[in-house]
Amino acid sequence: MPNKELLLIPGPTPVVDEIYEALASETLAHTDPRFVSIFKESLLRTQSLFNTDGEVYVFAGSGTLAMEMAIVNTISPGEKLLVISHGYFGDRFVPLAKAYGIQVETIQAPWGQHADLEQVRQALAREKFKAVTVTHVDTSTGVMADLDALVPLVKESGALFLLDGVCASAAIEEDMQKAYGQPDYKIDIVLTASQKAIGVPPGLGIVAFGRQALAARAERKQVPAYFLDIANWRPIMDNPGRYFATPPVNMVDAYHQGLELVFKEGLQSRYQRHQALGKAVRAALHTYGMQALAEESIAAPTLSCVRYPEGVKDGDFRQALAQKGIIVAGALADLAGKAFRIGHMGNVTDADFIKAIRLIGETLQELGHSVNPQAAMDTFVEVYTQSLV
Repeated sequence: MPNKELLLIPGPTPVVDEIYEALASETLAHTDPRFVSIFKESLLRTQSLFNTDGEVYVFAGSGTLAMEMAIVNTISPGEKLLVISHGYFGDRFVPLAKAYGIQVETIQAPWGQHADLEQVRQALAREKFKAVTVTHVDTSTGVMADLDALVPLVKESGALFLLDGVCASAAIEEDMQKAYGQPDYKIDIVLTASQKAIGVPPGLGIVAFGRQALAARAERKQVPAYFLDIANWRPIMDNPGRYFATPPVNMVDAYHQGLELVFKEGLQSRYQRHQALGKAVRAALHTYGMQALAEESIAAPTLSCVRYPEGVKDGDFRQALAQKGIIVAGALADLAGKAFRIGHMGNVTDADFIKAIRLIGETLQELGHSVNPQAAMDTFVEVYTQSLV
């Protein structure tokens, strides 16, 4: 099934033929041994993706539902959560947690920047937080969180470290057995979804729990949830032939294929490819006078929020570009109309972006701006090639 458009938004990402074919497989009964085998293997691959010795959960839902599963199973009503936010999607933890009666404090970074580490340190010293949430890559800003700095700070305080990996998983390392300074300073939860760097259509929520997070759930007799209670899902994750809620059979088929492609490429190679793509896309767009919101040192490998040069009208640009088959996303909040967001993650290729860079340049020319598409494409190729060495 060929893609008619090149979907370069923060997600969903373009879906390759192998995954479309898996999605179009005959729908089997959720208790069929053939499907049970596929689901089991998908769960094992998910454990490998996050290198967790804990538990993983794959279920019908979105990244938002995965956020909720992480919160509701680890933090009790009345307990305190610290939200470290680098943008719009970090902020979403606040109303979500408050809906469950959790007390929330927020450290809000200026858009395009990291949160102030001294503010984080002071907050953790002042209050006893049950958990801290961090968005690995915020899709509103293109900022990648500094886990090397944040994980030790949080774990030293005794709080759980909950990582929103929706726009990072399978493109940036999220190793749950990696020790950040001390043996037990590790990521406790990674939550994500199927439609971004994993390269599968939307429809699956995915959450990996480490041992300390599982211990937090075990301490609680009950949680204020039914569908999201991991105690209800555990028997199914142990044996997918059992029933709790009907799994999205075809989506699991697609996810199984998506992870097969991830591991066929190899995690380290995939991480390096995404890093190279991000650098090359931003460098090429810079030749058009487009400036990434995040400085290169903290910019995400998976997407960029890019400011327009003077005189470019957001609606005109994105509409004209869409007519050429390249779809990018508008910016959010105060950046709306001043920038656009371009995803460079999943199973996209360098050839996809050479095409995209050329068409972006041609669109700018048609709108009356003097740019050099060939120079931009040459810049992309040079930076991409050098970054892979």
